[in-house]
Amino acid sequence: MFRTQKRRALERTNFGKEVVREQDYPDRLNMYLIPPLAEITLDQFEEWALDRLRILSEIETCLFRNRNMKMTEQTVKPLLEQYLALSPNSVSGRVSKGSQLDDERKKDHYSHFILRLAFCRTDDLRRRFVKAETVLFRIRYTSADITEQHALLARYNFGWTPVSDDEKRSLQEFLSFSSSESTYATSSGESYFKVPFERVPELIESRKVFLKDGVAYVPASQQLSLILNEFSEKLERALEVTARALPRLDEDDRLLPILAHLSKGFVAPEYIPDNSTTGALGHGVVRAAQVDSLVPHFPLCMRTLHSALRRDSHLRYFGRQQYGLFLKGIGLSVEEALTFWRTSFSKCTDEKFSKEYRYNIRHNYGLEGNRRNYKPRSCAQILTDAAPGANEHHGCPYRHFSEDNLVAAIQGLGVSDQGVLRGVRDDVRNKQYHVACTRVFEATHKAVGAKSAVGVGVGMESITHPNLYFDRSMQFAKQVETVENESGK
Repeated sequence: MFRTQKRRALERTNFGKEVVREQDYPDRLNMYLIPPLAEITLDQFEEWALDRLRILSEIETCLFRNRNMKMTEQTVKPLLEQYLALSPNSVSGRVSKGSQLDDERKKDHYSHFILRLAFCRTDDLRRRFVKAETVLFRIRYTSADITEQHALLARYNFGWTPVSDDEKRSLQEFLSFSSSESTYATSSGESYFKVPFERVPELIESRKVFLKDGVAYVPASQQLSLILNEFSEKLERALEVTARALPRLDEDDRLLPILAHLSKGFVAPEYIPDNSTTGALGHGVVRAAQVDSLVPHFPLCMRTLHSALRRDSHLRYFGRQQYGLFLKGIGLSVEEALTFWRTSFSKCTDEKFSKEYRYNIRHNYGLEGNRRNYKPRSCAQILTDAAPGANEHHGCPYRHFSEDNLVAAIQGLGVSDQGVLRGVRDDVRNKQYHVACTRVFEATHKAVGAKSAVGVGVGMESITHPNLYFDRSMQFAKQVETVENESGK
């Protein structure tokens, strides 16, 4: 499926006369029944999988927060346009292989099957993958026009049995209760399909179908439910087959770390800084003296580290790493970082600071040792790091604080709404730490925004990185300032 260099498989002597077959993608709706056949690069393998994982992670967050389908679509559609776009045929026409449409559909096809390899490994991962993929398919199906929907039905044989006009007449009294029309007429009424009752449990539960002899008579108006059941059932079976075959596959050693990383769950994707304004990271250069004034825009994990630093004039190694890289991410240069840490470690002599801390600070900026330019740590990395011990303050408060201490810390941010606090407790108990953090962000910014009629919440991607929290808070503050300035004119 993949290659590290752009060469065709037929050039590989160990595969003899194998021929690479490029698949055709006539439509954007895909049931993913046929695995991809051609090769892709290792970079594409990882990049495409992470882009799709970003979408599925956001869908899972929406489901966990009990958002309805409309709200879920408002959140997911902008991300789809950015990371996993699928343009309809009517937009630009299909001119040839290699066109934008084929490239988009190829990425969609491959990324789905790549994540199958990662999420087929346990029952829980399979269940979560099927649920999120089914929601994604629903969003795409309902966004498609009637021509695309009919093309999907024509391309896949679902095995539905149409109900004849004679049978409709004989069951007219019963079918009318499940019809979308108030009255039933054979010539103008809905068409029906017969399917085994176990394939439409949701329709049976909501009493939208007529049952007879173990067969459900499904009106055309409920076709979406049928299609979604077909999609999820086929995917469930395919994942079970993949799980059984996976140990026997001759996997390339280079794939194993990627698949292992993906299969840890719906992990946070790589943080992409905001570049909407001046400065390398969207906020200009931050000076050491400004850090205290920016703390209201920090997530709870960074506020905790900052408070401990100000209280103790010291942080242990893991705390310095987590907080130092975060400050680097918001725009603190290496010179300003040295100033910040030196003034913060006020109980430390100049000689001791230079000997024990200066090298590590410069190392994080790629100026010492292997010259690696380290990035701020994501929520996923923080959650998988070593838990804080005695007198340590790194980590994620939503995971590592006791419930009482966490509630007290959140109340210290000005959150008193009992509904929000209950929601955070539920999030933490379900190990949805990024959901809890996003919930607190919304609560702490909602009151400020209400005064200036600036909204927050629906359509906002979940917080998956401390620096993303900071970016969002800064953007929000700028919006509030703009509205207030305009209203004051």
